[in-house]
Amino acid sequence: METVAVIDYGMGNLHSVVRALEHEATDAQRILLTDDPDVLRAADRLVFPGQGAAGDAMQALARRGLDRLLPELTADRPFLGLCLGQQILMQHSEESGGVDLLGILPGEVARFPEMQGVDGRRLKIPHMGWNRVMPAGEHPLWHGLPATPWFYFVHSYRVQPADANDVAGRTDYGETFASALARGSLFTMQCHPEKSAACGLRLLHNFLRWDGDGPGAT
Repeated sequence: METVAVIDYGMGNLHSVVRALEHEATDAQRILLTDDPDVLRAADRLVFPGQGAAGDAMQALARRGLDRLLPELTADRPFLGLCLGQQILMQHSEESGGVDLLGILPGEVARFPEMQGVDGRRLKIPHMGWNRVMPAGEHPLWHGLPATPWFYFVHSYRVQPADANDVAGRTDYGETFASALARGSLFTMQCHPEKSAACGLRLLHNFLRWDGDGPGAT
């Protein structure tokens, strides 16, 4: 039996992520919501979701010792970071008065600036609702999705990766920002696949069948 561990650090709608994964899991996979370091180390694949503020998230991770464990967990198995779980993997965030993050991926997290849409009206922050993701090349997690799939977003901050090769997808909201990152067996998205209907479920389906570096999911 393969274990898919959802990292529980008390931030975000974790149970909706678990339910979405259970919907797409194979009969040979079990989904566990846990903060137990031993269970996380033994898991075959990991999901790191989250909602809320970066400072609170880092404190919650530190209380559980997960801030030290996560760099180890991202190195050698399929790992999916979602929303705040994408941002926390970067080096530093402007949020919470400025906070150092896990530093697993090089780059910063910055708040959206004041921006205008194509109609001249000021864009609302947070960026909330449905928007397209434009994949930046081939990746197994895009398998079977439309050319520019729709996903659901809720965020005021966005990642600014230092290495353009880490960008797996981009989204337009007043500017073009990196909405998906990929490096080795690590894949992250700013959106909420568990709230993104068929496209979100397909992405989770692909993740649950991805070997971390193979040619594609089926």
